[in-house]
Amino acid sequence: MARLRIGWPRQVFAQVLIAQLVITTGVLLLLTGLFLQPLRTQLDDQAEHQALAIAQTTAADPDIVTGLLSSDPDPQGPVQRQTERTRKATGALYVVVMNPRGIRWSHTDVRQVGRRVSTDPSVPLHGHVVLQIDRGTLGTSARAKVPLRDGTGRVIGAVSVGIAYSSVQDRLLAALPGLLRYAGTALAAGAGAAFLVARTLRKRTHGVSVSDISALLSEREAMLHAVREGVIALDERERVRLVNDEAARLLALEEGAQGRALSEVLPPGRSRDVIAGQVTGRDLLTVRGNRVLIANRMPTQDGGSVVTLRDRTEVELLGRELDSIKGLLEALRAQDHEHANRLHTALGFLELGMHERARSYVASLTHARRASAEEVSERIRMPLVAALLVGKSAIASERGVALRLSDRSQLPAGLVEARDVVTVLGNLIDNALDVVSGGHIAHPVVEVEAFVEADTVVIRVSDNGPGVPVELRSTIFEEGWTTKESPPHRGRGLGLAMVRSLAERYGGTARIAVRAGGGAVFTVTFPGIVAHASPTPSPALQGESS
Repeated sequence: MARLRIGWPRQVFAQVLIAQLVITTGVLLLLTGLFLQPLRTQLDDQAEHQALAIAQTTAADPDIVTGLLSSDPDPQGPVQRQTERTRKATGALYVVVMNPRGIRWSHTDVRQVGRRVSTDPSVPLHGHVVLQIDRGTLGTSARAKVPLRDGTGRVIGAVSVGIAYSSVQDRLLAALPGLLRYAGTALAAGAGAAFLVARTLRKRTHGVSVSDISALLSEREAMLHAVREGVIALDERERVRLVNDEAARLLALEEGAQGRALSEVLPPGRSRDVIAGQVTGRDLLTVRGNRVLIANRMPTQDGGSVVTLRDRTEVELLGRELDSIKGLLEALRAQDHEHANRLHTALGFLELGMHERARSYVASLTHARRASAEEVSERIRMPLVAALLVGKSAIASERGVALRLSDRSQLPAGLVEARDVVTVLGNLIDNALDVVSGGHIAHPVVEVEAFVEADTVVIRVSDNGPGVPVELRSTIFEEGWTTKESPPHRGRGLGLAMVRSLAERYGGTARIAVRAGGGAVFTVTFPGIVAHASPTPSPALQGESS
């Protein structure tokens, strides 16, 4: 037959309930003991002072003094009779009168009259009072001993009075039931409170055991550090209470970020505003370093929040490349439309028999196109940048905007990370075209300037649009700032933020100023990306950059 085994419960609420009941019971027992000890001391003190009062009253009786001086110890003597009356009237255990040698003149047990007392009487016989709990011939008692003096003040004996100690214990036991009732009431209230706390804890922990909680915490830590999404948790005071490895990598956080305020681990900017919840919405875009991140923030019941971060850098780069392909398609479409118009014009000359005019028209077009491409290739030796400018000029022409290359523009072939220069230049040109196109400006112009100054590549794009107000110049390079509608494949408000991020990646800057005559000038610098200068000209699209 299997034996019934009662073990320690596994559920957290049951463990907490049992622990709280044990603690409450122990505390009540301790408090009861601490209460009983002063009560016992108080009752002892009261009994001693009661005995003292009886002894002093007896010692002040002149008949006792006269009887002690004028008679011998006698069970029927005047001292015995007087002390017995006092004992019966006060309820004392005994009233003993003794001479200076300790011989009893009175006692409850008449056989003890004439005998020496069982305890040392020297202290009261020397004029001092004694209060004590002691054991004598009549058992344990609370006793008081006082000197007995004659009319001149001379000590002629002593009076010893005892109060039965059993009466003290009876009073203590009489008070115990009431004390236990109060303790039981407190225990019941504590048990009820413990049950409510345990039930609340059971709801919070969903009835799982302590070992399960430990396992869940371990699994959570392993999962958070294994996922490829960044997770950062904040408390109600915006202190970092959890950050996984991916979040630390994406946000470039230093070690020891956990437990510190968010303002201490992240510099001011959109990234910190998004994580702190100052910017609301779903799938918020932000740039941290050279990474484009998507953030989602979910508040928690305790006033904190959990923020998830996804790296969208590759998606954003693909979006930029899609924009470039779209721009190339627009350029091809514009060129196709332009070539169709020119072919129709040449065909018209031929049908009208104006063969010489047709020949001259085609020659002039060929020369103009070749001259424009040659001008770009002579000044811009980087194939990627030159191809970008040629393509953007076709798009600008289609949109009725004059895209010019300044006379100062000179860009060598040897550039490190030319792709980033193309990204910056393409963003700036697109923004400028968006600003000046649309027909609200009479003669829209966008001018591009690219040159090297002291081993630093300087990119400058200006337009004759309305310009940027002074109050917006400090925020125009922040993530999310835009005045245009977002395309379907990606969000707006990241172009200029990425421009500044790419420039700062190389130790450069991105600034905005006012153009002479109206408009805006964007200047971006890339220090230290000039690998070498080509001494001889090279074709515009001959090979890739380093």
